[in-house]
Amino acid sequence: MNNLYFGDNLTVLREQVKDETVDLVYLDPPFNSSANYNVLFRAPSGQASEAQAEAFRDTWEWGESASEAYDDVIRANGDIALVLSGLRKWLGDNAMMAYLAMMAARLIELRRVMKPTASLYLHCDPTASHYLKLILDSIFGHGNFRNEIVWRRSGRRSSINQIYRRAHDAILFYSKEDNYNFNIQYEEHDETLIKKYSQVDDRGRYQLVPLMASGTRGGETGKPWRGFDPNTRGKAGMHWLTIPEKLEAYVAKGLVAFPSKKDGAPRLKYYLDQNKGVPFSDFWDDIDLINSMGHESLGYPTQKPLSLLERIVSSVNPDAIVLDPFCGCGTTIEAAQRLGNPWLGIDVTHYAITLIEGRLKKLGVGAESYNVSGRPTTIEGARDLARRDKHQFQWWALWRLGAQMYREEKRGADRGIDGNIFYHNGPYGTGRIIVSVKGGENVGVQMVRDLRGVIEREEAEMGALVTLAEATGPMRTEADGAGFVRKSAHGRMPRMQVITVEDLFAENFKLPPLPQPSQTIKTARRRLHPDQLELLLPFEGTSIQPKEGDYIDPRFDPRLVAAE
Repeated sequence: MNNLYFGDNLTVLREQVKDETVDLVYLDPPFNSSANYNVLFRAPSGQASEAQAEAFRDTWEWGESASEAYDDVIRANGDIALVLSGLRKWLGDNAMMAYLAMMAARLIELRRVMKPTASLYLHCDPTASHYLKLILDSIFGHGNFRNEIVWRRSGRRSSINQIYRRAHDAILFYSKEDNYNFNIQYEEHDETLIKKYSQVDDRGRYQLVPLMASGTRGGETGKPWRGFDPNTRGKAGMHWLTIPEKLEAYVAKGLVAFPSKKDGAPRLKYYLDQNKGVPFSDFWDDIDLINSMGHESLGYPTQKPLSLLERIVSSVNPDAIVLDPFCGCGTTIEAAQRLGNPWLGIDVTHYAITLIEGRLKKLGVGAESYNVSGRPTTIEGARDLARRDKHQFQWWALWRLGAQMYREEKRGADRGIDGNIFYHNGPYGTGRIIVSVKGGENVGVQMVRDLRGVIEREEAEMGALVTLAEATGPMRTEADGAGFVRKSAHGRMPRMQVITVEDLFAENFKLPPLPQPSQTIKTARRRLHPDQLELLLPFEGTSIQPKEGDYIDPRFDPRLVAAE
């Protein structure tokens, strides 16, 4: 059942997830809440919106995709069509409206795949929570709104541009129908409560509680028992809390403590483990933000604490199927895996899929225990990915070749470098292979010459040009003319190679032995951009300094690469 899907979650939901198959949905859809609030409501024309689109990779813009999603929702008719059309008339065509249209289309599909007993948690912040609640009410029904959980993210954030510091997120909790599954969870016992259980026996800590209550009774509970008459107790008489037959059962189990004084009364042993505690409220202030220097941090900009997701997943049974359609770095997946729940995760970026694979490997979960769908396995699949998203094709090609560092997307000049592969070069230190990826159909010898120039400039050992199109004869001749690596601990290694996608699938290329992925994912060290991953660099033993937009494949610890 465990499946990772690489692709647009709307397409995956429509084509690969059946009706009424999911028990719990958690989604934390990316949204540009860090931007100036007013920018979100501007029309798509103008410098401000273009600047926003460049600065934040998760910005939702009004364009073809948003327009198609809006049309889909309107065709679905019903309350959601009324709400969304009204919002568009009011808000206009801007980033916020694009976000709402695309979320509405996805929430319709999410409701479809949910079982009648399923529930949904939508994680958001105050920038859009009120709009999202209207959308959810219109899709799930007002009566299926269960609660709004406030998560106080106990960290301190800057309040320079805010009257009051924003310190919480909202988690909107809905069920599909009235008969939904839900496990009550309890707060941990505090020290004050534990101290009340001051006595200890072989079973554990306990306190003595009364077996009588005020008020006389004429029935079984008002009769004397074992020489103790409840009617003579208290100012107006008392009665037993249960019938004598059950009192005797308590005695047989060793749960009754009889008094040593004549005027005393039997009392019941009540153990600490019988006290479940106080059920959680809708205000969660006991789960802190992830410390960027802590062991849990992956440097992922929207990463949520594992304990937060474990609490949400624990609200359903261990056999319940959990779905995260924006699974990002995979915290929901890890929480479900740890708790024994089957899971489905969807993400549109190939980097996220590899990041989740790294987390699962760290847990000792083998690749045979889950499926990855949507990753190209044929040449036609690679062509289709390149047509849909050239950056994701680039990520996939670099991953397939074994790159450990690569660019998230083209932010300005990349100086001819799409990815880097580092390897152990024996007595010559750390070797470097520069990779350039071309996802277009038109390729030529000048591309090889350009990469050869980059290798010379960067003083790298090797270069690889990965192409979607078939390489020409002059391209391969030019690459062969670069000769071999001058200082190599691995025999005769070609200094330059042209590698087609067909070569990638057939592994028809020659690289030195590469380091195996690390068993652990190291803590991030520094952030180069607010919406970029924190990096594990600089690479020791090299002069490589990461640029804004550079990413590290989470399967590798580059410090190990350089150290051995």
